[in-house]
Amino acid sequence: MSNRRDAVHAILRQSEGFRSAQDVYAEMRAEGAKIGLTTVYRALQALADTGHVDVLRTDDGESVYRACASDHHHHHLVCRRCGRTVEVAGPAVERWAETTGSEHGFTEITHTLEIFGTCASCATAAKPLRAPSRA
Repeated sequence: MSNRRDAVHAILRQSEGFRSAQDVYAEMRAEGAKIGLTTVYRALQALADTGHVDVLRTDDGESVYRACASDHHHHHLVCRRCGRTVEVAGPAVERWAETTGSEHGFTEITHTLEIFGTCASCATAAKPLRAPSRA
C-alpha cells in the first residue's frame, strides 16, 4: 500500500488544486498504473488521516483532495468559480470549537471549516464593463 499511497500523493503534489478520487484514478491509469479506484480511495483516506492531504467537500457533496501545503491545522477559503484555495489560520474558530465542545461535555474536539466565496480575479472578470456615459 505504501508504494501506491506514495504514487497517489505524487499526483496530488503535482496538481495545482483540489482533485477528486476519480480524477486521480484516471490520471494514474492514463500513465499506465495498474491500480483500482478502491485503492485510490484508500490511499487518499490514509493520506488525509496522516495530514498529508487536505480534503474538502464540494457544494454537491463530493470529496476533493490536494497535497497539504502546511503541517499545521488550518482552514480553507475556496473560490466557487475557479477553485482557487487559500489556507487560513483561525485562532478564534479554534477557541470557539474547544469552548463549545467543553460546554457540552465533549472532549477530543476536532473540526473542519471551509469558507466559500468568489476570489478577486473571478469577481473582476464577472463584472460587466460599463458603457461610457453620453453627456
